[in-house]
Amino acid sequence: MVSLPSFIVFPLQSHVVAFHTLCYTIQLFTLHIILLNILILKNTQQVNMTNVYGGESPSRLEGKLSAMIVCWILGFGSLISWNSMLTIGDYYYNLFPDYHPSRVLTLVYQPFAFGTMSILAYNESKINTRRRNIFGYSLFVASTFMLLVLDLATSGRGGLGSFIGICVIVAFFGVADACVQGGIVGDLSFMLPDFIQSFFAGLAASGALTSALRLITKAAFEKSNNGLRKGAMLFLAISTLFEFLCVLLYTYFFPKLPIVKYFRSKAALEGSKTVQADLAAAGIQTKEDQNEQNERLSNKELFIQNIDYALDLFLIYVLTLSIFPGFLYENTGEHKLGTWYPLVLIASYNVWDLISRYLPLVKFLKIESRKGLTIAILSRFLLIPAFYFTAKYGDQGWMILLVSFLGLTNGHLTVCVMTAAPKGYKVSAGIVSCSMKFILIFFVISNKNFLFSFDRGLNKMPWVIY
Repeated sequence: MVSLPSFIVFPLQSHVVAFHTLCYTIQLFTLHIILLNILILKNTQQVNMTNVYGGESPSRLEGKLSAMIVCWILGFGSLISWNSMLTIGDYYYNLFPDYHPSRVLTLVYQPFAFGTMSILAYNESKINTRRRNIFGYSLFVASTFMLLVLDLATSGRGGLGSFIGICVIVAFFGVADACVQGGIVGDLSFMLPDFIQSFFAGLAASGALTSALRLITKAAFEKSNNGLRKGAMLFLAISTLFEFLCVLLYTYFFPKLPIVKYFRSKAALEGSKTVQADLAAAGIQTKEDQNEQNERLSNKELFIQNIDYALDLFLIYVLTLSIFPGFLYENTGEHKLGTWYPLVLIASYNVWDLISRYLPLVKFLKIESRKGLTIAILSRFLLIPAFYFTAKYGDQGWMILLVSFLGLTNGHLTVCVMTAAPKGYKVSAGIVSCSMKFILIFFVISNKNFLFSFDRGLNKMPWVIY
């Protein structure tokens, strides 16, 4: 049997694993510092634009870097709660060994996200985007805090009642996710593609950093009493604080940035009704007749014009979610890393998913051709036989390599699709992005329900999770 070189396989001793993870985390933050320095250099360039909200035309719109950092934090906060749930999966498997928590909680999460997104997408032009996003982040704060309260109230005991309580809270996660991700992406679509890229990079960062922290806490608490529970409680507390930070940033800081005010005012002039509350929060009043200047395309027209992008998202996440996270927790066999193995796989996926979302910043790496995107996405399905034979015959090093490549392609292609779809639209840019998110959730839940229904016949295949 062929094995990868030993230096890419994590060592067995828990303290050594923690040390390597800490080094990995430091390297990750170093990457972010380098990228921020690049953005600072770009931000020093002057941006000449016409002032659409009155007064003299500014020679330079300030706040681009600040806006990108806030977008990154908002992306981080919109998924940190759910990623914390996935990352502490070993704790829930210990509490509920017979309930398949990773798979069942995903099935609970997605229908509520889909139902909420359906309603919001249909009524997009009538909804106050500001209230929608603030409500979503506030619901994340309350739901994550309730997970802490539930665990403390039950003293970390398992049982059907506790599991049902967790499922109810996860359903609220789905509602909050539909409010926040669709609303924020739609809002940012009126602005610069760099803002959308930063938001999606933040989404990936939440998975990468929670995975790194989970490995460190597992090593720190492994030999202590209730070590798994202590690590899980720490995760949920950190998630609650980050969600609260997102509420403050989006409510009080983000609307007042000059570049944000510019693009929202520009969207209002082009006929958008969803930005009026945001402009009012920044002290800008719009005229009633501004909304008559452009007509919004119908949802059907937008869907027909972007059906290839919709299918691209479907194909990206059919493959990704058929492997991650359920298959990685339950169907990869026994290896030398023992209980560390699924955590290392999850961390590998999340780290490379994060790194790949910065790749579109490099011009020649960004795929903008519609045909090119479709070809690249279809080629990912070659990973299915690769995962099958690796799970059956390969060593853990090869599986880590495959999972890393899965994360690399997932993040890169997602950002390419989501930044390309709104281009060429004015007032409809927001609903294009909201529709992309809606279509993504629709196809994801359809895929997972299909796989769940046929589990009895297909559960020997490595790519099937429910």
